[in-house]
Amino acid sequence: MTDESESSAGREILRVHDLRKTFPGVVALDGVDFDLRPGEVHVLLGENGAGKSTLIKALSGAHRPDSGRIVVDGAETEIRSAQDAQRLGIATIYQEFNLVPELTVAENLFLGRQPRKFGLIDKRRMEREARELLERAGVDAEPGQRMGDLGIARSQMVEIAKALGQDARVLIMDEPTAVLTTGEVDRLFEIVRRLRERGVAIVFITHHLEEIPRIGDRVTVLRDGRSVGEVPAGTPEDELVRLMVGRSIEQQYPRERSEAGAALLQVRGLGRDGAFADVSFEVRAGEVVGLAGLVGAGRTEVARAIFGADRYDGGEVLVEGRRLRSGDVHAALEAGVGLVPEDRKGQGLVLEADVGENLGLVTLGRASHGGFVDRSGQRGAAADIAGKLNVRMSGLRQEVATLSGGNQQKIVIGKWLLADAKVLILDEPTRGIDVGAKVEIYQLINTLTASGHAVLMISSDLPEVLGMSDRVLVMARGRLAGELSADEATQDSVMALAVSEAKGGTAAVEGS
Repeated sequence: MTDESESSAGREILRVHDLRKTFPGVVALDGVDFDLRPGEVHVLLGENGAGKSTLIKALSGAHRPDSGRIVVDGAETEIRSAQDAQRLGIATIYQEFNLVPELTVAENLFLGRQPRKFGLIDKRRMEREARELLERAGVDAEPGQRMGDLGIARSQMVEIAKALGQDARVLIMDEPTAVLTTGEVDRLFEIVRRLRERGVAIVFITHHLEEIPRIGDRVTVLRDGRSVGEVPAGTPEDELVRLMVGRSIEQQYPRERSEAGAALLQVRGLGRDGAFADVSFEVRAGEVVGLAGLVGAGRTEVARAIFGADRYDGGEVLVEGRRLRSGDVHAALEAGVGLVPEDRKGQGLVLEADVGENLGLVTLGRASHGGFVDRSGQRGAAADIAGKLNVRMSGLRQEVATLSGGNQQKIVIGKWLLADAKVLILDEPTRGIDVGAKVEIYQLINTLTASGHAVLMISSDLPEVLGMSDRVLVMARGRLAGELSADEATQDSVMALAVSEAKGGTAAVEGS
């Protein structure tokens, strides 16, 4: 945005001054200053671990700061709980959805505040109002649908609809576009603009720098728990990166191509009713094959089938010429296949366990002898890989739930490095990760392929696919729509295939 709205020029609705918060061995906030005005979008930018999540949790009542002041409408206040935040008109949409999969969409939208009639829940009114909220947010879902059946992208939009229903004066959005398609991002931005016109103050956290001038008014940058600068939303990306990481990053996608060797992974005619059909490709030693496509094209479903997490109805998966059994994760592990899932917290980590325990999850069996686990050996190996990956932590015994998103992702990948996976499937490997941590992940991919491993990378970030892939496979409606070499792959050529009716006839399907 080039000019702030007239309403944003008024007095502050919220200010934090010299906010400090520590956890055991970690200084999360080290004197943060931040303010917010009615009718503006204030972007909060910083690397993973910079303090963004801690700050918004202090504002939403999830964390109590050790010191500093929070001022709302000119009066100093304490936010001790989510109820306090809601009373002050502060609503937060977290990266980790606050939704109950077993309940319906309508029940989730009105959880804890269901409309009642004669002391009973008025389901008819709840579903009617839920439908209105879903239409306002542009969500393609029915009020009576089971929440767990929607998938990640539509669940994110339901969270936004839920916040709209609370009539918040301050709306905090933590990575709201991370799992959305281009069209869904456009709809979200339109909602944000309408909220701004109504005077709602919005804190917008994103790692997608190209989004900032489209939707933001001001940007506050955090680094190492401190606020290091406030700049206009139109500030050039290289300056934003320098503020975030304290240095310039010369190459955003530092792919170092290796000579491709023999095919390590072969997928032949793979199909599962209702999800994907007739999928065939191979990934060779030393190469990165990108798997692109729109959300719902079937990419994640194919990855899970290869890994044995889900069964498939037809076709076969071979690793180094050896056929794997359908739906057998153990067989995939034995063959050297690893999967970094798109939902790292729900499927890739044991959040209550510590760093060392998470790194050793895959190799626990081979580290056991006579019923006893070689814990010393496991810890030593974990410490070694954590050091190589530059995991920022207080030690191996730090609970993994307290790490930043980028460091959590390093742990998920690190456990497969310890297992020496020959074929590594990366599903959205840099989602929700800052630009500095992304480059570290990319360098790690280079290290893997240089040592003869094969990488299949699924990503909704098209520049990432183009920048890091040796070949690009494009899925559309559950089928492979085409394959492009690195030289042939452009944003236009990939998108043309992604929206096409896939090759192979009319049996195309929408994935979940």
